[in-house]
Amino acid sequence: MKKIFPFLLAILLFSTAQAQTDTLSISLKEAVALAQRDAPDVQIAGTALSNNYWRYQSFLANYKPQINFGSTLPNINRSIEAITQPDGSDVFINRSLMRNSLNISLEQDIALTGGSIFATTSLQRIDLFATGANPRSVSYLSTPFAIGFQQPLFAFNGLKWDKRIQPLAYEEAQRGYSEDMENVAYESAQLFFEVLVAQLNLEAARRDKIDADTLLAISRGRYEVGRIAETELLQIELNAMNADASVAENQLNLQTSAERLRNFLGIQRAVYFQLLPPDELPGFNIDAELALQYARANRSEAIAFKRQLLEAERDLAEARGNSGLEVNLNGYFGLSQTGSQVGDAYVQPLDQEQVRLGLNVPIADWGKARAQMEIARSNQELAQLQVSQERINFEREILIKVQQFSLLRNQVMLAVRAYEVAQKRLEITRKRYRIGKILVTDLNIAISEEANARRAYIAALRTFWLAYYDLRRLALYDFENDKPLLERPEVGR
Repeated sequence: MKKIFPFLLAILLFSTAQAQTDTLSISLKEAVALAQRDAPDVQIAGTALSNNYWRYQSFLANYKPQINFGSTLPNINRSIEAITQPDGSDVFINRSLMRNSLNISLEQDIALTGGSIFATTSLQRIDLFATGANPRSVSYLSTPFAIGFQQPLFAFNGLKWDKRIQPLAYEEAQRGYSEDMENVAYESAQLFFEVLVAQLNLEAARRDKIDADTLLAISRGRYEVGRIAETELLQIELNAMNADASVAENQLNLQTSAERLRNFLGIQRAVYFQLLPPDELPGFNIDAELALQYARANRSEAIAFKRQLLEAERDLAEARGNSGLEVNLNGYFGLSQTGSQVGDAYVQPLDQEQVRLGLNVPIADWGKARAQMEIARSNQELAQLQVSQERINFEREILIKVQQFSLLRNQVMLAVRAYEVAQKRLEITRKRYRIGKILVTDLNIAISEEANARRAYIAALRTFWLAYYDLRRLALYDFENDKPLLERPEVGR
């Protein structure tokens, strides 16, 4: 590997046309860091986390007192209406009045019982305008203080279940943000290697073109003196034309892959990427059981499994609560008084009490309630089976990825050695062809083997690093620096 990468770096630094101020020299780790800082996908992930943060804040507000102010200023009514008289008859009467009201209320939901309590104070004023023989008059109705409650009995308590589920959902969203960041790292690594492979292929194609042109010139001289047949010369000419086509094709591939990488990294200006191959492989080993522990502790799936089971249990409880006897208990106590002056409306207020018990007993619903409860029970069993299978698949994926990772480093080392051998063989074969010791077919075989070895080496290197970043996002753990990758960015501040 030490022998190969100075050569690869020399190839990457070859293009003097791009070696201008717009050249961006960047390694794999630097590309990942840049993507996790500036990539548009990071902004999308941050926006999604902010959305979930405010949804969670809205949930928390359900358990805090709500203070409301209401008013009607004014409510004027000039009309002829049918008014019921004391003897039960209706008479059309010309009405001309104005109502004004003010009230402040305090409401609090109670998660423990699923009910609510409230307190309120209010003041109302009625102005009767003069009509015919009726003079103008003013009256007030005050409620200095009133409290009450609403309490369903034997009913589904959504507040209690939300208190158990919503914190899990928010924790899942927070971990999901960290997973999004690692998805960005993985995708940036993919695009990095796409550009790296395209650059290496292009430089190899340019090098092959130079060699093909040189061999063509030598072969033409040999043909003129009768040392090679015309068929061999034609084969050399065909190789030169194929080398030209390969250069053009690889230029297009490089332009396309570089544009994708630039867009993903969020770079607005036009740049030429000078990528530094990740030649130094990390020397650490990953323990499968430790990776599994990290994944269980860090991944959002571990929270999602709990949330899904709780949601299924909640749906069953809701079906049970809505399938039987409904009882609602309401109570109210208040003080009120009337008067023609505001002060009179607060003198010796009279108490008011209300207690109401409402019952709703289903007699015949033709099996609808039972069917809904059985559906909820069936959905709960299905959720349990799905979560169980997903947990097995989740853990199996981690173990398989770790086992594969331990083998990929050996594949890279084998590919390095094969590439070194293929390069050496091609160098010797070219020298032998130039002095006329071998045929062009032997040279073509050596060129093809060197190209295959180069592609196999870059593919092995790419597979190794993508497997590493894949394990990072699966376990949300940085095995190289031995630290978790859970991020808790501040939102809503």
